[in-house]
Amino acid sequence: METFRCFGTGDPLYEAYHDEEWGVPPSSSADEHELFERMSLEAFQSGLSWITILRKREGFRAAFAGFDPAAVAAFGDDDVARLMADVGIVRNRAKIDATIANARALLEMHTRGERLAEVFEAHRPPARAARLARLDQMPASTPESVALAKDLKKRGFRFVGPTTAYAAMQALGYVDDHVQGCISAR
Repeated sequence: METFRCFGTGDPLYEAYHDEEWGVPPSSSADEHELFERMSLEAFQSGLSWITILRKREGFRAAFAGFDPAAVAAFGDDDVARLMADVGIVRNRAKIDATIANARALLEMHTRGERLAEVFEAHRPPARAARLARLDQMPASTPESVALAKDLKKRGFRFVGPTTAYAAMQALGYVDDHVQGCISAR
């Protein structure tokens, strides 16, 4: 069988993301910081090309204090104004506000002894019996991503609809959607 990339071929940044990060769980299941960053970027990607977000990723990290949840949760009106003027990120007020609210929701979870990784794990779908043959067969959402989105919203998270939740599940390795023949299919 011929091997190829599911997506990203032709752009070194996109290829590296596909080969080294997409579908790979965070370095540690306890790394809430990484989960927060990747969830935030998925929300910013909504309605845009993923390569746009990848190209601005370092700008996002600088603008959002390295996605340190405690730092982002402390952002106020001056920070929102700064972010809205920052050409290094996607300047969408709803997404900026959601990122700040999500940091606060994450910290609130932690005060209750809850972990974001555990919430994702609770909604992990069963593995598919067979890999999809093509990307266009991939669902935009699943019953599990609908349930995850509802669960996150109940916990105070914003901008986490079923499609964004499914994209986060894919990116974070809770779903392995590399297609048949993909060089990263495990």
